[in-house]
Formats: sequence, structure tokens, C-alpha cells
Amino acid sequence: MPAATAARSDPLSATPDARSLLLDTASMLMREGDTVDVSLSELSKQSGLNSALVKYYFGNKAGLLVALIEREWEAIVRSVDALLAKDVDPETKLRIHMAGVVDNFFRTPYTHRLLMRLIRESEPVEAQRLADSYLKPLLDAYDALIGEGVAKGVFRPVDPQLFYFTVIGAADRFFSARLVLKHCSDTDVLDEALRDRYRAHLNEFVVAGILVAR
Repeated sequence: MPAATAARSDPLSATPDARSLLLDTASMLMREGDTVDVSLSELSKQSGLNSALVKYYFGNKAGLLVALIEREWEAIVRSVDALLAKDVDPETKLRIHMAGVVDNFFRTPYTHRLLMRLIRESEPVEAQRLADSYLKPLLDAYDALIGEGVAKGVFRPVDPQLFYFTVIGAADRFFSARLVLKHCSDTDVLDEALRDRYRAHLNEFVVAGILVAR
């Protein structure tokens, strides 16, 4: 009997990495569909796993979405912490971060929109937990990075919260803009070439806006 068929007949007979496969498949479906939701039937079809495994591993679809956002944002928070610890100047740190922001949105464009949806739809305690775990660390990182740059005479003083909205908002909007591309240009494909162009564009705009005039 094929593995996928066996998994459908007995949800608990899935392979040890079935949980990761469900998360990877949900991620793929959101990327390709440009959405922050996923159909359990499509998830089952694309993964070859019984949809009952969603309940087994995550409790329900909402639990699956939370697990996915936790996986993605924990990686983002770790990378930002590692960047702040680097022994390089603030401008270089900012340029590395800007490139990383664009690369993350290119790879998983749903991350910010999904986190906002989960915070909006969750009970207050869970909403606060998500914000404290994934939004506040990024805001704190911007506060630290900007503060370091200001102290060294490299950056102008800017509001870290507004800086967050400028950077993350711009990238989030761009990587959810397929309809704009489709109707206003000759493509709706956000490929690596377009990613690279946008990475350079956004980097120069943001860095130019925060650097002290020389």
C-alpha cells in the first residue's frame, strides 16, 4: 500500500516528519496562492497526508497556522539577534538587515499578514503573547540598532516604531502586489530578478533616509 494511502487510512501511521511536512505544505500553498489561509482538503492532497493529522499535531487549523507563524518568526527573531551581536558598524548592520527583510518576504510573503491576522482574531491573552514574542523583539531590535547608529553619529534620530512600519510595511505591500503587477505591467511573477531589484531599491531608500547628511 502506498505511504500516502496508508496515512489516509490510519492518521497516526504518518512518518515522524509528518508535522514538518504539513507546515511545509501549508507554507507552499500560501506562497503560491498569495493568501494567509489554507484549505485542509488541499493541504491533504498536496502533502499526501490525512487531514486528521492536523488535529493530531495542532488541535485544529488555527493551531496549524499558529505553529507555522511561530516557526517563521522564531527564525526571524534569531537572525535579528545574531545581526545585532555582529561586530560591524551600524550602517552595515542596517544594510544586511534590509536585504534579509526582502529575502524573507520573497521566501515567505505571508508571514507578516498572517501574524497580524492571528493577533486580530485571537483572544486577548494569546494576542498579547504573539505580539510580545514576535513583534516586540523586532521593535526592540530597531530601537537598539538606531540608538547605536545615533550614538556613533551615523544615523539621524528616528522613531523605531515608525521605522518598523516603514520597512516592514513597504516589503509586505510589495510582496502582496501580484494583482498590481498583473494589471499594470506585463507580468505577475515575483521572481528572483525582481526581488533583487526591489532589495537594492528599498535598501537605498531606507538607508539614505536615516543616514546623517555627509
